[in-house]
Amino acid sequence: MIISTKRGTPAAELDKIIQEFEGMGLGVTIIRGTDYNVFGLVGDTTILDEKRIRANPYVENVQRVSEPYKKANRLFHEADTIVDVAGVRVGGTEKVAVIGGPCSIESKEQAVRIAQLVKNAGGCMLRGGAYKPRTSPYAFQGLGTEGILDLAAAREATGLPIVSELMSADKIDEFEQYVDLVQIGARNMQNFQLLKEVGKMSKPILLKRGLANTIEEWIMSAEYIMAGGNENVIFCERGIRTFEKYTRNTLDLSVVPIIKQKTHLPIIIDPSHATGDWRYVESMSLAAIASGADGLMIEVHENPEAAWSDGAQSLKPEKFAAVIEKGRAIARVVGRGL
Repeated sequence: MIISTKRGTPAAELDKIIQEFEGMGLGVTIIRGTDYNVFGLVGDTTILDEKRIRANPYVENVQRVSEPYKKANRLFHEADTIVDVAGVRVGGTEKVAVIGGPCSIESKEQAVRIAQLVKNAGGCMLRGGAYKPRTSPYAFQGLGTEGILDLAAAREATGLPIVSELMSADKIDEFEQYVDLVQIGARNMQNFQLLKEVGKMSKPILLKRGLANTIEEWIMSAEYIMAGGNENVIFCERGIRTFEKYTRNTLDLSVVPIIKQKTHLPIIIDPSHATGDWRYVESMSLAAIASGADGLMIEVHENPEAAWSDGAQSLKPEKFAAVIEKGRAIARVVGRGL
Protein backbone atom coordinates (compact mmCIF):
# COMPACT_ATOMS: atom_id res chain seq x y z
CA MET A 1 0.00 0.00 0.00
CA ILE A 2 1.18 3.52 -0.83
CA ILE A 3 0.05 6.54 1.20
CA SER A 4 0.92 10.13 0.38
CA THR A 5 0.43 13.05 2.75
CA LYS A 6 -0.57 16.61 1.96
CA ARG A 7 1.84 19.44 1.41
CA GLY A 8 3.03 20.99 4.64
CA THR A 9 2.15 18.06 6.92
CA PRO A 10 3.93 18.70 10.26
CA ALA A 11 6.73 16.34 11.24
CA ALA A 12 4.86 15.42 14.43
CA GLU A 13 1.89 14.22 12.37
CA LEU A 14 4.16 12.16 10.14
CA ASP A 15 5.63 10.50 13.22
CA LYS A 16 2.12 9.72 14.50
CA ILE A 17 1.20 8.05 11.20
CA ILE A 18 4.40 5.98 11.23
CA GLN A 19 3.87 4.89 14.84
CA GLU A 20 0.29 3.85 14.13
CA PHE A 21 1.27 1.59 11.23
CA GLU A 22 4.28 0.14 13.03
CA GLY A 23 2.01 -0.59 15.97
CA MET A 24 0.00 -2.82 13.62
CA GLY A 25 3.12 -4.83 12.81
CA LEU A 26 3.67 -3.25 9.40
CA GLY A 27 7.01 -2.15 7.99
CA VAL A 28 7.07 1.49 6.90
CA THR A 29 9.28 2.95 4.18
CA ILE A 30 9.06 6.72 3.88
CA ILE A 31 10.19 8.82 0.93
CA ARG A 32 10.51 12.44 2.00
CA GLY A 33 9.95 15.00 -0.75
CA THR A 34 10.09 18.78 -0.86
CA ASP A 35 6.31 19.09 -0.87
CA TYR A 36 4.93 15.60 -0.27
CA ASN A 37 5.84 12.52 1.74
CA VAL A 38 5.07 9.01 0.54
CA PHE A 39 4.76 5.92 2.76
CA GLY A 40 5.23 2.37 1.50
CA LEU A 41 3.68 -0.21 3.81
CA VAL A 42 5.08 -3.76 3.92
CA GLY A 43 3.19 -6.63 5.51
CA ASP A 44 -0.41 -7.77 5.75
CA THR A 45 -2.16 -4.61 4.56
CA THR A 46 -5.52 -6.42 4.36
CA ILE A 47 -6.02 -5.40 7.99
CA LEU A 48 -6.17 -1.74 6.96
CA ASP A 49 -9.37 0.18 6.27
CA GLU A 50 -8.67 2.60 3.42
CA LYS A 51 -11.61 4.86 4.36
CA ARG A 52 -10.30 5.22 7.89
CA ILE A 53 -6.85 6.16 6.61
CA ARG A 54 -8.34 8.75 4.24
CA ALA A 55 -10.22 10.27 7.18
CA ASN A 56 -6.89 11.59 8.47
CA PRO A 57 -6.86 15.27 7.40
CA TYR A 58 -3.16 15.05 6.49
CA VAL A 59 -3.55 12.11 4.08
CA GLU A 60 -3.72 13.02 0.39
CA ASN A 61 -4.07 9.64 -1.26
CA VAL A 62 -4.21 5.89 -0.52
CA GLN A 63 -3.34 3.32 -3.18
CA ARG A 64 -3.13 -0.45 -2.93
CA VAL A 65 -0.26 -2.04 -4.86
CA SER A 66 -1.22 -5.12 -6.86
CA GLU A 67 2.25 -6.68 -6.66
CA PRO A 68 2.88 -8.58 -3.41
CA TYR A 69 6.50 -7.39 -3.21
CA LYS A 70 7.17 -4.01 -1.65
CA LYS A 71 10.88 -3.59 -0.87
CA ALA A 72 11.96 -4.73 -4.32
CA ASN A 73 9.25 -2.69 -6.05
CA ARG A 74 10.41 0.24 -8.16
CA LEU A 75 7.33 2.17 -7.01
CA PHE A 76 9.02 2.60 -3.63
CA HIS A 77 12.55 3.07 -4.96
CA GLU A 78 12.67 4.93 -8.26
CA ALA A 79 16.45 5.02 -8.64
CA ASP A 80 18.42 1.94 -9.68
CA THR A 81 20.09 0.17 -6.77
CA ILE A 82 23.83 -0.23 -7.22
CA VAL A 83 25.23 -3.15 -5.24
CA ASP A 84 28.82 -2.77 -4.07
CA VAL A 85 30.72 -6.07 -4.05
CA ALA A 86 34.03 -5.35 -2.33
CA GLY A 87 34.51 -2.24 -4.46
CA VAL A 88 32.94 -3.58 -7.69
CA ARG A 89 29.70 -1.76 -8.51
CA VAL A 90 26.90 -3.80 -10.07
CA GLY A 91 23.89 -1.94 -11.45
CA GLY A 92 23.13 1.57 -12.64
CA THR A 93 24.18 2.67 -16.11
CA GLU A 94 27.95 2.94 -15.81
CA LYS A 95 29.53 -0.43 -16.42
CA VAL A 96 28.71 -4.05 -17.21
CA ALA A 97 30.30 -6.36 -14.63
CA VAL A 98 31.81 -9.63 -15.92
CA ILE A 99 32.32 -12.53 -13.52
CA GLY A 100 34.40 -15.47 -14.67
CA GLY A 101 35.78 -18.70 -13.28
CA PRO A 102 35.43 -22.47 -13.12
CA CYS A 103 32.23 -24.30 -12.27
CA SER A 104 34.12 -26.15 -9.53
CA ILE A 105 37.27 -25.23 -7.65
CA GLU A 106 39.72 -28.10 -8.12
CA SER A 107 42.80 -26.79 -6.26
CA LYS A 108 44.36 -23.61 -4.92
CA GLU A 109 46.78 -23.49 -7.85
CA GLN A 110 43.91 -23.76 -10.33
CA ALA A 111 41.90 -21.05 -8.57
CA VAL A 112 44.83 -18.60 -8.52
CA ARG A 113 45.79 -19.35 -12.13
CA ILE A 114 42.27 -18.90 -13.53
CA ALA A 115 41.69 -15.80 -11.39
CA GLN A 116 44.73 -14.16 -12.99
CA LEU A 117 43.52 -15.11 -16.47
CA VAL A 118 40.03 -13.73 -15.71
CA LYS A 119 41.54 -10.49 -14.46
CA ASN A 120 43.87 -10.15 -17.46
CA ALA A 121 40.90 -10.60 -19.79
CA GLY A 122 38.94 -7.81 -18.12
CA GLY A 123 36.82 -9.75 -15.64
CA CYS A 124 36.05 -8.02 -12.35
CA MET A 125 35.13 -10.99 -10.11
CA LEU A 126 36.05 -14.65 -9.74
CA ARG A 127 33.35 -17.30 -9.48
CA GLY A 128 33.93 -20.84 -8.28
CA GLY A 129 31.89 -23.62 -6.74
CA ALA A 130 33.07 -25.09 -3.46
CA TYR A 131 29.76 -26.73 -2.48
CA LYS A 132 28.11 -28.26 -5.53
CA PRO A 133 24.37 -29.09 -5.75
CA ARG A 134 24.53 -32.02 -8.17
CA THR A 135 21.61 -33.96 -9.61
CA SER A 136 23.40 -37.25 -8.96
CA PRO A 137 24.54 -38.12 -5.43
CA TYR A 138 27.54 -39.86 -7.01
CA ALA A 139 28.80 -36.77 -8.88
CA PHE A 140 31.57 -34.54 -7.50
CA GLN A 141 30.10 -32.49 -4.66
CA GLY A 142 32.84 -29.87 -4.34
CA LEU A 143 35.85 -29.37 -2.06
CA GLY A 144 33.80 -27.63 0.63
CA THR A 145 35.73 -25.41 3.03
CA GLU A 146 38.98 -26.22 1.23
CA GLY A 147 37.48 -24.78 -1.96
CA ILE A 148 36.40 -21.60 -0.17
CA LEU A 149 39.92 -21.14 1.19
CA ASP A 150 41.32 -21.71 -2.32
CA LEU A 151 39.06 -18.94 -3.61
CA ALA A 152 40.24 -16.66 -0.80
CA ALA A 153 43.83 -17.38 -1.83
CA ALA A 154 42.98 -16.40 -5.41
CA ARG A 155 41.48 -13.13 -4.16
CA GLU A 156 44.64 -12.46 -2.17
CA ALA A 157 46.77 -13.05 -5.27
CA THR A 158 44.69 -11.01 -7.74
CA GLY A 159 42.47 -8.63 -5.79
CA LEU A 160 39.34 -10.02 -7.47
CA PRO A 161 36.25 -10.33 -5.23
CA ILE A 162 34.99 -13.92 -5.06
CA VAL A 163 31.56 -15.43 -5.72
CA SER A 164 30.46 -18.85 -4.48
CA GLU A 165 27.23 -20.71 -3.80
CA LEU A 166 25.81 -21.13 -0.29
CA MET A 167 23.68 -24.26 0.08
CA SER A 168 22.87 -24.43 3.79
CA ALA A 169 22.51 -22.10 6.75
CA ASP A 170 25.20 -23.89 8.76
CA LYS A 171 27.84 -22.46 6.40
CA ILE A 172 26.75 -18.83 6.76
CA ASP A 173 29.54 -17.89 9.18
CA GLU A 174 32.11 -19.31 6.76
CA PHE A 175 30.65 -17.34 3.87
CA GLU A 176 30.44 -14.15 5.94
CA GLN A 177 34.15 -14.48 6.65
CA TYR A 178 35.47 -15.40 3.23
CA VAL A 179 33.01 -14.78 0.36
CA ASP A 180 32.31 -11.35 -1.17
CA LEU A 181 29.14 -12.18 -3.15
CA VAL A 182 27.00 -15.04 -1.81
CA GLN A 183 25.17 -17.00 -4.49
CA ILE A 184 21.83 -18.66 -3.83
CA GLY A 185 21.43 -21.26 -6.55
CA ALA A 186 18.42 -22.18 -8.65
CA ARG A 187 17.57 -25.18 -6.51
CA ASN A 188 17.42 -23.04 -3.37
CA MET A 189 15.54 -20.08 -4.82
CA GLN A 190 12.45 -21.06 -2.81
CA ASN A 191 14.22 -22.46 0.23
CA PHE A 192 12.47 -19.86 2.36
CA GLN A 193 14.14 -20.75 5.64
CA LEU A 194 17.55 -20.31 4.01
CA LEU A 195 16.41 -17.02 2.43
CA LYS A 196 15.35 -15.73 5.85
CA GLU A 197 18.78 -16.53 7.27
CA VAL A 198 20.53 -15.00 4.27
CA GLY A 199 18.48 -11.87 4.87
CA LYS A 200 20.44 -11.40 8.10
CA MET A 201 23.82 -11.52 6.34
CA SER A 202 25.95 -8.44 5.70
CA LYS A 203 27.29 -9.69 2.35
CA PRO A 204 25.47 -8.96 -0.94
CA ILE A 205 23.44 -11.82 -2.42
CA LEU A 206 23.32 -13.17 -5.98
CA LEU A 207 19.90 -14.80 -6.41
CA LYS A 208 19.54 -17.23 -9.31
CA ARG A 209 16.16 -17.91 -10.89
CA GLY A 210 14.69 -21.34 -10.16
CA LEU A 211 14.48 -24.10 -12.74
CA ALA A 212 10.84 -23.43 -13.59
CA ASN A 213 9.85 -20.37 -11.59
CA THR A 214 7.86 -17.35 -12.68
CA ILE A 215 9.36 -13.88 -12.56
CA GLU A 216 7.01 -12.92 -9.71
CA GLU A 217 8.09 -15.95 -7.65
CA TRP A 218 11.71 -14.96 -8.27
CA ILE A 219 11.09 -11.39 -7.12
CA MET A 220 9.26 -12.68 -4.06
CA SER A 221 12.35 -14.70 -3.13
CA ALA A 222 14.35 -11.47 -3.30
CA GLU A 223 11.66 -9.91 -1.11
CA TYR A 224 12.27 -12.61 1.53
CA ILE A 225 15.94 -11.65 1.67
CA MET A 226 15.22 -7.91 1.72
CA ALA A 227 12.52 -8.29 4.38
CA GLY A 228 15.20 -9.87 6.57
CA GLY A 229 17.26 -6.69 6.37
CA ASN A 230 19.67 -7.39 3.50
CA GLU A 231 18.68 -5.16 0.58
CA ASN A 232 21.81 -5.80 -1.52
CA VAL A 233 20.37 -8.37 -3.91
CA ILE A 234 21.41 -9.06 -7.50
CA PHE A 235 19.19 -11.19 -9.75
CA CYS A 236 20.82 -13.81 -11.99
CA GLU A 237 18.95 -15.36 -14.92
CA ARG A 238 20.38 -18.79 -15.77
CA GLY A 239 17.71 -20.17 -18.05
CA ILE A 240 14.50 -22.01 -17.24
CA ARG A 241 13.42 -25.57 -17.97
CA THR A 242 11.17 -25.89 -21.02
CA PHE A 243 10.38 -28.57 -23.61
CA GLU A 244 13.43 -27.55 -25.69
CA LYS A 245 16.33 -30.05 -25.78
CA TYR A 246 18.85 -28.30 -28.04
CA THR A 247 20.08 -26.25 -25.07
CA ARG A 248 20.46 -27.14 -21.42
CA ASN A 249 17.84 -24.53 -20.49
CA THR A 250 15.93 -21.78 -22.29
CA LEU A 251 17.55 -18.39 -21.72
CA ASP A 252 14.82 -15.82 -21.05
CA LEU A 253 16.40 -12.47 -21.94
CA SER A 254 13.02 -10.76 -21.69
CA VAL A 255 13.48 -10.83 -17.92
CA VAL A 256 16.07 -8.04 -18.17
CA PRO A 257 13.65 -5.23 -19.13
CA ILE A 258 10.90 -6.78 -16.99
CA ILE A 259 13.06 -6.90 -13.85
CA LYS A 260 14.19 -3.34 -14.50
CA GLN A 261 10.60 -2.18 -14.93
CA LYS A 262 9.22 -4.00 -11.90
CA THR A 263 12.17 -3.62 -9.50
CA HIS A 264 15.12 -1.36 -8.77
CA LEU A 265 17.58 -4.24 -8.33
CA PRO A 266 20.39 -5.15 -10.76
CA ILE A 267 20.25 -8.26 -12.94
CA ILE A 268 23.02 -10.30 -14.54
CA ILE A 269 22.92 -13.19 -17.03
CA ASP A 270 24.58 -16.61 -16.78
CA PRO A 271 24.83 -17.80 -20.40
CA SER A 272 26.92 -20.83 -19.44
CA HIS A 273 24.26 -22.61 -17.38
CA ALA A 274 21.52 -21.31 -19.66
CA THR A 275 22.86 -22.88 -22.85
CA GLY A 276 25.02 -25.68 -21.48
CA ASP A 277 27.23 -25.39 -24.56
CA TRP A 278 30.33 -23.20 -24.88
CA ARG A 279 29.55 -22.59 -28.57
CA TYR A 280 26.50 -20.50 -27.67
CA VAL A 281 27.95 -18.54 -24.77
CA GLU A 282 29.43 -15.70 -26.82
CA SER A 283 26.27 -14.86 -28.76
CA MET A 284 24.10 -15.00 -25.65
CA SER A 285 26.59 -12.84 -23.75
CA LEU A 286 26.49 -10.15 -26.42
CA ALA A 287 22.69 -10.34 -26.57
CA ALA A 288 22.52 -9.99 -22.78
CA ILE A 289 24.63 -6.81 -22.87
CA ALA A 290 22.44 -5.42 -25.67
CA SER A 291 19.30 -6.18 -23.64
CA GLY A 292 20.55 -4.01 -20.76
CA ALA A 293 21.87 -6.65 -18.37
CA ASP A 294 24.10 -5.29 -15.61
CA GLY A 295 26.57 -8.13 -15.85
CA LEU A 296 27.54 -11.61 -17.02
CA MET A 297 28.67 -14.71 -15.17
CA ILE A 298 30.68 -16.99 -17.47
CA GLU A 299 32.36 -20.28 -16.70
CA VAL A 300 36.07 -20.38 -17.59
CA HIS A 301 38.40 -23.38 -17.53
CA GLU A 302 41.85 -23.93 -19.01
CA ASN A 303 41.09 -27.52 -19.99
CA PRO A 304 37.31 -27.97 -20.23
CA GLU A 305 37.64 -31.55 -21.44
CA ALA A 306 39.14 -32.48 -18.06
CA ALA A 307 36.97 -30.21 -15.87
CA TRP A 308 35.51 -31.87 -12.76
CA SER A 309 32.08 -30.45 -13.63
CA ASP A 310 30.33 -28.66 -16.53
CA GLY A 311 33.29 -28.60 -18.89
CA ALA A 312 31.00 -28.56 -21.94
CA GLN A 313 29.74 -25.06 -21.10
CA SER A 314 33.08 -23.57 -20.05
CA LEU A 315 35.11 -21.16 -22.19
CA LYS A 316 38.86 -21.41 -22.51
CA PRO A 317 40.61 -18.26 -21.25
CA GLU A 318 41.40 -16.91 -24.74
CA LYS A 319 37.74 -17.30 -25.78
CA PHE A 320 36.63 -15.58 -22.58
CA ALA A 321 38.92 -12.66 -23.41
CA ALA A 322 37.48 -12.50 -26.93
CA VAL A 323 33.91 -12.37 -25.57
CA ILE A 324 34.84 -9.44 -23.32
CA GLU A 325 36.48 -7.62 -26.21
CA LYS A 326 33.38 -7.98 -28.39
CA GLY A 327 31.20 -7.16 -25.39
CA ARG A 328 32.93 -3.80 -25.03
CA ALA A 329 31.74 -2.82 -28.51
CA ILE A 330 28.13 -3.76 -27.69
CA ALA A 331 28.34 -1.97 -24.32
CA ARG A 332 29.44 1.24 -26.05
CA VAL A 333 26.41 1.06 -28.34
CA VAL A 334 24.05 0.97 -25.32
CA GLY A 335 25.99 3.70 -23.53
CA ARG A 336 27.90 1.63 -21.00
CA GLY A 337 31.42 0.54 -20.27
CA LEU A 338 32.80 -2.94 -19.71
